[in-house]
Amino acid sequence: MKTFALTCVIMCAFAANSLLNRLGVAIQHMDPMDFATVRTAAGAVMLWVLVIGRNGPKPALFKARRFAGAAALAVYMVGFSWAYITLDAGLGALILFGVLQIVVFGWAVVEGGHIPLLRWVGAAIALAGLCVLLWPSGEAALPLGGALAMTVAGAAWAAYTLLGRGEADPLGATASNFLLCLPLVAAVMLATQIGPMPIPGVITAIIAGAVTSGLGYALWYRVLPSLPTTVAGIAQLSVPVIAVAAGVALLGEDLSARLIIAGALVLGGIAVSLSVRR
Repeated sequence: MKTFALTCVIMCAFAANSLLNRLGVAIQHMDPMDFATVRTAAGAVMLWVLVIGRNGPKPALFKARRFAGAAALAVYMVGFSWAYITLDAGLGALILFGVLQIVVFGWAVVEGGHIPLLRWVGAAIALAGLCVLLWPSGEAALPLGGALAMTVAGAAWAAYTLLGRGEADPLGATASNFLLCLPLVAAVMLATQIGPMPIPGVITAIIAGAVTSGLGYALWYRVLPSLPTTVAGIAQLSVPVIAVAAGVALLGEDLSARLIIAGALVLGGIAVSLSVRR
């Protein structure tokens, strides 16, 4: 029950990242690059506090994998924050997870490993859901800029996930990546000109970085060894669902038939793919 309860808390934290980003940039009118920079800085501080406070070796910063991970994380942070200028919280989370699934599947094809038939079917279903979601349809068309930014963020998160395979110290690696990512995100902020920094937006960004990102990732790495791989994967499918429900309840976002159908296809496709993983 303790593991189940912690997993529920973690999934809510991951979903809250979408809500907090949407709240900060669209409602509290904080510049998205400023939000991304404050979020990254707060996450780096929280993660390094946890790393320094634990018993164990300190992670190595200057490794090729660290720089690659930091670059992927920076692209994700920038695209994620930029997308929520126009996208609803749940909609953005759904695009993120759909793109993540398709890119990871595509990489498995490139690597030439054996891919069971059900994984092909699951990827095709998820891709169909993304097509339903992103297909231009008059007044119901999604904001192109936001959808493109979240697609790039999803691809970057997939790259970050693939780079992190086999990490012996995932918490230390994440702390290092956040620290190395910070100057990259800050450079984008300076290049696009610093915008207004309302106090509520700064507080929201700090919570998104330190609590729902930093503590959320730390708890996830603690719980993950206790979960079977398939259960861990399926648990993450709840994140877009929580984000959609919370967006409707807390931010007054619309729940359209198109979103429901696309969400069922995307999450159903991912579930089918996970059903064949050992």
